[in-house]
Amino acid sequence: MAGLTLSKDEVRSMKRARRHEQRKDGFWAKARQSREESKQRARSRGWPGPGAGSAVAVEPSLEVIGTTVQVCGLWPFVTGSAAPTVGVPLGVHLTRGFPICGDPIFYFMANLVSNPSMFVLGRPGLGKSSLVRRIEAIYEAWGVLPMVLGDLKPDHVDLVAAQGGQVIAVGPGRNAVNPLDRGPLYPMLGELPEAAEREARSDLRAFQVATVTGLLQQAGGRSLTPMEATIVSVCLRILDEEITDRQPVLPDMLELIESRATAISKIVQDQGDERVYADRTRDLTDVLRKLGPEGPYGTLFSRPTTVPIKLDRPVAFDLSSIDDSDMTLQAAVQQVCWAYGSSAVSAAKRLAAAGVVPERHYVLVMDEMWRMLRADPRLVHFIDALTRLNRTMGVGQIMITHTMNDLKLPDAEQTQMAWGFVERAGMVMLGGLAEGEMGNLASVFSLSRAEQTMITDWSSEVTINPETGRAAAPPGLGCFLMKIGKKPGVPLRVVMTDVERHVNDTNRSWAGMAREMEHHRRKATAEAVAERLAEPAEEGQVA
Repeated sequence: MAGLTLSKDEVRSMKRARRHEQRKDGFWAKARQSREESKQRARSRGWPGPGAGSAVAVEPSLEVIGTTVQVCGLWPFVTGSAAPTVGVPLGVHLTRGFPICGDPIFYFMANLVSNPSMFVLGRPGLGKSSLVRRIEAIYEAWGVLPMVLGDLKPDHVDLVAAQGGQVIAVGPGRNAVNPLDRGPLYPMLGELPEAAEREARSDLRAFQVATVTGLLQQAGGRSLTPMEATIVSVCLRILDEEITDRQPVLPDMLELIESRATAISKIVQDQGDERVYADRTRDLTDVLRKLGPEGPYGTLFSRPTTVPIKLDRPVAFDLSSIDDSDMTLQAAVQQVCWAYGSSAVSAAKRLAAAGVVPERHYVLVMDEMWRMLRADPRLVHFIDALTRLNRTMGVGQIMITHTMNDLKLPDAEQTQMAWGFVERAGMVMLGGLAEGEMGNLASVFSLSRAEQTMITDWSSEVTINPETGRAAAPPGLGCFLMKIGKKPGVPLRVVMTDVERHVNDTNRSWAGMAREMEHHRRKATAEAVAERLAEPAEEGQVA
C-alpha cells in the first residue's frame, strides 16, 4: 500500500480534533465524579436526588427581637434586623417576617424623615384607625401626648378614656367650643419675654383668623371678600385688646361690627353714611347671626368653650353625636376643634421654651379629612394654614383620609394644595387602594409596579365561606406600605396585642345584631335538620 502523505494543515486539524475529544471526555468524567461526590453531602437546598428532599424554594427564617434577658444563651444564632428598629413597633414585614418599627416623631428625631408628620391613606375597613391607635398607645407610654382633634365615628375615644385622658363630647345639646377661644394658657403669655410674647400672640391671631374665616365661609356658602376678611382680622385685634377678663365670642364680633367702630368704618369707607355701612357689612353680619344663639347651630359656637382642654393628658373631641347626614355641621365643628387644639398646643410649646410650663410633646391626630373637604373645598386653605403652623412648632402630626380622590377638588389650585399635604408628609402609610383611587401617588413616591400591584391587591373583595355564609377577613386587613420619600416602600402587617383588641373594635355597635343574626341562623339550621330527620325514609333509602 502506497504511503499516505498529509499536508501540514491536515495534521494540525487532526491534532485539534483529538484535543477537543480529550477535553470533552475529561469534562464528562469530571461531571460524573462531581455528581457522585455530591451524593455524599447536602447542598444549600438539601440532599439532591429523587425522594431526597431537595427544596425548590427556601423560605426565609423567622426573625424576632428580644432583650438580652429574654434571648440570653442563644448567641450566635441571632442576626440584626434589616430595617431600623427606631420608633413604635408596628408589626412584621410581609415577606421577610422581621419586626417593623416606625412613627413620625421618633423617625424625625433619628433624621430618617425631614419633618414629624405622617399621612395615612386606605380604603375603609382595612385598619387605618388600628394603625394610628397603636401609635397613640405607644406614644402615651413614651411621654408623647395624643390629641385627637375631632373623632367622628368615634374611633379613638375608648383608647383615650382607657389612658385616663380627657374626652370632650361636642355637638348640639352637648359641650360648646368657641372659635374665638384663646386657649387655656393665654393668661400666661404675659410671662414670656417681649419678643416671644409678640410671636406667640401673632401665632394665636393666625389661628383665630384662619378658624373664623373658614367658619364664616362655610356658614355663608361663599368666600369672604377682601374687605370682609380685613374686617374679621381687625375685629379679632380689637376684641383681644378690649376684652381681657373673659374669652370673646362671636356675638361680641357681631356687636362690634354693628356699633360702627371707627377702625371698621375706615375699612368700609362709608364716608359717615350709616346706610352705606349697613349695606357693605350686611352679608357678614347675616352669617354671624346664623352662627349666633338664634341660628340653626344654637349655642354650639356662640358661647364660651364649655370644657377647657387639658394639656397634660391625652385628649379626644368626641363628635359622634352629630348626624352623619349633616356633613356641613360636622366639618364646621371639625375645623373649630382642630384650630382650638392646635392653638393650645402652640401656646404650650412657646411657654415651655421659655421655662414657664413643663416641656411636653404632642402628636395631633386629624382624622376623616375627606368630610371637611367634601362639605366645603375652600377649607383646604384652612387645613394648609393649620399644618404649616404646626410644623413650625415641632409638633407631630398624623392626617388620615381614604383615598387620593378625597383630595381631588373642583379647583386645580385647591387640588394641588391638598395633594401637597401628602407630598410634604415625612412618612406615608398606604393601605389598600383601587387603581383609580391612587391619584398621583405613583409619580410622587415613585411606586414600583410591584408596589402598585400590592396596594391594589389589598383592596380586593373578600371571599365568602359557603359553609358558614360569612365572609373571610379582607386580604388587605392591617397591611400597609410604609413610604419615606422616593425610597422603596416597606410592606408590613400590623400585629395587635390582646389588650388592644377591645379598644380597637370599631364595630361594637353592630355586635348585638351580629349575635342575634347568628342565633337565628343556628336556630333555623337546627329546625331544618330536625324536620329532615322526622321525614319517613322512602323504600330503599337509608334515613
